[in-house]
Amino acid sequence: MHPTPENRPLDASTASVPAEQPIVIPVIEEQLRVGSEVVETGRLRVTKQVHEEHHDVTAPTVREEIEVQRIPINQYVDVAPPAVRQEGDTTIMPVLREVLVVEKRILFVEEVRITKRQVQADTTQPVTLRQEEIIVERLSGHSPPNPAS
Repeated sequence: MHPTPENRPLDASTASVPAEQPIVIPVIEEQLRVGSEVVETGRLRVTKQVHEEHHDVTAPTVREEIEVQRIPINQYVDVAPPAVRQEGDTTIMPVLREVLVVEKRILFVEEVRITKRQVQADTTQPVTLRQEEIIVERLSGHSPPNPAS
């Protein structure tokens, strides 16, 4: 490329250009435009699985048992005993019968003793526990761009 008045470098020889002619010095400016776009780099499939574990759980339970005793008395009494009485955990109910004799007398036939007690035992029950698991698998696409490059 040969120097022309437009692209000739400024030096002492061009400094003598007449003042009527302007000197044009090109100025270069670079501009930057930044933008973004959505790029699909791949696809994922997300699934959920539920796993079940079966356990036997042992826990204490309480139940009441009743014991019934029949105690024969077979005695004649002049006055009937109280209808029901309590001795500790035992409820006592007399059983009476009138017996016809030349004279009328009360025969104390028996006592029924009902005792209540609590019995504790371990009971095993089946229990199902569930646990969820998420599985993520890449289906296709490009690997994501390396931000360092």
